[in-house]
Amino acid sequence: MKLTVYYDGLCQLCSREMQYIHGIPRMTEQIEFVDYTDPSFDARANGLDPAALDWYFHARTPDGQTRTGVDAFIELWQVVPRMRGLAWLASKPGLYTLFRMGYWCFAHVRRWLPRRAQSCPLKPKSTVV
Repeated sequence: MKLTVYYDGLCQLCSREMQYIHGIPRMTEQIEFVDYTDPSFDARANGLDPAALDWYFHARTPDGQTRTGVDAFIELWQVVPRMRGLAWLASKPGLYTLFRMGYWCFAHVRRWLPRRAQSCPLKPKSTVV
């Protein structure tokens, strides 16, 4: 099983971050990327609350547990070799609180960030020959 991350494909910042992670070798073997703004995606059919999904980043662990906000990012960062240090930092008690407060602020500002006209599907990075 893979870690499943649900991201906002209409958010320029969110989709860029997922595109970056998607482009790291072997990440698609470990992470399933789901754009919840894709018209074919049904949040309720996946056991998710559409309103909560729109507010906070969500991830489903391989054992079926759903994480939100900073906890979802920690799950994601633990899988990505380049980001494991960030997961470690964010998990520390004092820093965890700061990360949660920062993410709460970001989640409330994100709605006013520039949006894409249509979702941006993830694609492999092209290699230069």
